[in-house]
Amino acid sequence: MELLLLSNSTLPGKGWMEHALPLIAEQLNGRRTAVFIPFAGVTQTWDEYTAKTAAIFAPMGVNVTGIHSVADPITAIENAELVIVGGGNTFQLLKESRERGLLAPIVDVVKRGALYIGWSAGSNLACQTIRTTNDMPIVDPKGFDALGLFPLQINPHFTNALPEGHKGETREQRIRELLVVAPELTVIGLPEGNWIKVSNGQSVLGGPNTTYIFKAGEEAVAVEAGHCF
Repeated sequence: MELLLLSNSTLPGKGWMEHALPLIAEQLNGRRTAVFIPFAGVTQTWDEYTAKTAAIFAPMGVNVTGIHSVADPITAIENAELVIVGGGNTFQLLKESRERGLLAPIVDVVKRGALYIGWSAGSNLACQTIRTTNDMPIVDPKGFDALGLFPLQINPHFTNALPEGHKGETREQRIRELLVVAPELTVIGLPEGNWIKVSNGQSVLGGPNTTYIFKAGEEAVAVEAGHCF
């Protein structure tokens, strides 16, 4: 399978998705027909989100179609060379995708060779479940099971920083809570600016920042770019 799982879509001082464009271009390998899954968008319309995404892919020769706009979304997915899944609210993304019966077709087409590109919520959706999202459960997705394309759990936008005076839990503390109730999981704390590329049977970490791997009953392990999961 070919996956590009990005922690985030925007970095300080850069345009939207600017840091990811060279990675995307490198992994396209002639793919030109894409479907975009915009359902994580809540404060922007799906049409707006699709147009925004299509605009950044057009210079690479990729034609992007919003899956919400087609009469037969399952057939559109089955014929796609790329599946692009945007960030936003992961619960909304999973709910809409599940209700439309899109999860199994996405898995099928990616396993047949389509490239999956996701950022933030889109990266969460590629995991076994969405239990490591940072988002509020604004809707009920009728279960947390997701695509299962990537075997480990990703926590995008990972940071352990707390604002001065804030008494809430750190991100690591929240991850540790999950590992108490689900000790079989491995969680990757993927900081902004980093990504995981899956290609040729390998899952490789990229990006400039230290990433952390969390397992139940063990200290967090810090890893850098080039680490294979």
